[in-house]
Amino acid sequence: MKNINSGAPVKCSKDILIDVSPTNVWAVMTNIDNWTKWQSAIRKPKLNGKLKPNSTFDWKMRGAKIHSTLHTVEPFTKFGWKGKILGVSTNQNWTLTDLNGQTLVSVHESMEGFLAVLLKKSFNKTLAKAMENWLVLLKAECEK
Repeated sequence: MKNINSGAPVKCSKDILIDVSPTNVWAVMTNIDNWTKWQSAIRKPKLNGKLKPNSTFDWKMRGAKIHSTLHTVEPFTKFGWKGKILGVSTNQNWTLTDLNGQTLVSVHESMEGFLAVLLKKSFNKTLAKAMENWLVLLKAECEK
């Protein structure tokens, strides 16, 4: 897994416990083309090829077009991608840990670039809120 940049101006880590197995969480989380079914901030997600490292996907979040590249695809345990938007480079890593049939989902993200430095405080606040929202929506979808 490509580590997030611990020295990046914008970074955040969050986790949530989901009351289903990692297999079920993986099925929801990695079905990129269906993210809009449960992730209200995302539009037009499209995986370009197979779910494997170096495959790309395109999506929109809050109106911004994002082009991402998968760097980690380890079924039922690790999933990650990097992307670039408006000169800001992002790296996002997800880890699924089986806890007796429940899944601890951990996500870590770093953002760097001129805008990330310039708007560090705002970006950190926005990232933390977005990450929390993503986890809550993922949990709700998985536990349906």
